[in-house]
Amino acid sequence: MSSSNTPASSSVDITTLSVPQLRSLQTRLSSELEHLTNSHAKLRSAQSKFRDCVRTINDGIVGRKDAPGAGGDSILVPLTSSLYVKGKLTEREKVIVDVGTGFYVEKTTAKATEFYDAKVKDLEANITDLEKIVQGKSANLRVIEDALRQKVLSGEAVTSSAS
Repeated sequence: MSSSNTPASSSVDITTLSVPQLRSLQTRLSSELEHLTNSHAKLRSAQSKFRDCVRTINDGIVGRKDAPGAGGDSILVPLTSSLYVKGKLTEREKVIVDVGTGFYVEKTTAKATEFYDAKVKDLEANITDLEKIVQGKSANLRVIEDALRQKVLSGEAVTSSAS
C-alpha cells in the first residue's frame, strides 16, 4: 500500500505490521472513506441545486414568455427546495445570481444559465476525481482488512496449536 502523506511516495509492506498497527490503519482508512463519501454526497447535492437554478431560469422565466395563460409576470420564487413565495417579474432578461460567499451579481438569463452550467460541469469533474480516490481508498481498506484477518487467524492457529 502506498502512503500519499509522505513527501516521496513510498510503499509499506503491510505483512510486517502488527495487528494493532493494522487496526489503526483500518480505522484511519474507514474514517477517510466516511469523510470522502460525505463530501461526495455534498458535491452531488450542490450539483443538483445548480441544475435546479438552470431549470428555474429556463422554465420559470425564459419558458414563461410564450406560455398561454401563464398569468402575466407572476412567479413562484423558490426560497428552499420545498418553500416558495409569490413574486412578480419586473425584468425577464436579467436575474440576480448567487456567486458564492454572500455575493450576488445581476446577469442576463443566458449568462446566468452559462454560469450555472459551468458550475455543474466543474462539479462533475470534481465528483469523478473524488470517485477515483474513493475507489482507491476502498481497495486499500480491503487489502488492510484481508491482511488483518490473516494475521488474526494465524495468531489464533498458533495459540490453539500450542495448547
